[in-house]
Amino acid sequence: MSSIAVDATRVATRRRRGPLSTLDLPAGVILGAGVLWFSLLVLLPLALVVIASLEEGWSTFWGTLSNIQTANAIQLTLVSALAATAVNVVIGVLIAWVLVRDSFPGKRVLELVIDLPFALPSLVAGMVLLSLYGPASPLGIQIAFTPYSVFLAILFVTLPFVVRTVQPVLMELDAEVEQAAESLGAGRFTMLRRIILPALAPAIGAGATLSFARGVGEFGALILLTGNLPNVSEGASVRILTYIEVDHTAAAASVAVFLLAVALVAIVVLDLISRRVARHDA
Repeated sequence: MSSIAVDATRVATRRRRGPLSTLDLPAGVILGAGVLWFSLLVLLPLALVVIASLEEGWSTFWGTLSNIQTANAIQLTLVSALAATAVNVVIGVLIAWVLVRDSFPGKRVLELVIDLPFALPSLVAGMVLLSLYGPASPLGIQIAFTPYSVFLAILFVTLPFVVRTVQPVLMELDAEVEQAAESLGAGRFTMLRRIILPALAPAIGAGATLSFARGVGEFGALILLTGNLPNVSEGASVRILTYIEVDHTAAAASVAVFLLAVALVAIVVLDLISRRVARHDA
């Protein structure tokens, strides 16, 4: 093989692999500072929680998670977060679609109301829900202090995530593509399945991931709305508080680490699913 062919092969290989680094000195300094800040703020505290969960050995770790009251609290939280995420995906996409594609009186007000769960402290959210769905409910609907109160609290605080991740992508969708597909005889369902949903899949996946992760970690609204009844309406985050109050740090850290692992798995799985859907229908 000639030297030219060898050089060409090396160039092609380098292009496929991409450049090793495009960072200049200022960008490298900024990146280093960012990584240091992220480590101090997130990575190191998380590492300490993991260490604390194993302080008393694996027996304490598994004993905590297999405890009936703790297992019920974790199960109720995960099921409620999954259910709330499923509802948010459907309702959130529909709300985003209406906000982007239609004009109507009160649209600006609706835009502001959707962001309220972002702005409200979660304890205030719990008070709002308790006043409407508690024992003195003006609607006559008693959901507080039942297992459904966990679902309701998570649903309230996670609603904006799907709406706000899908909305910008809908704004960027090229209407001419839909018009061209319609002129070629594609029906509404075909356009939805072949054009719109594949384009929205990454945003929906991101919104669902944020919704689920936020729901798993919800605390403030649960404290007031659920009543924290053991084996009935106690959430996992409240169970962590209970362990801390009795000075059982290892048990509290064990539950925290388990919830962290579940959230990380959910992020990875939903990201892979959304990417595969987008790639398959591209």
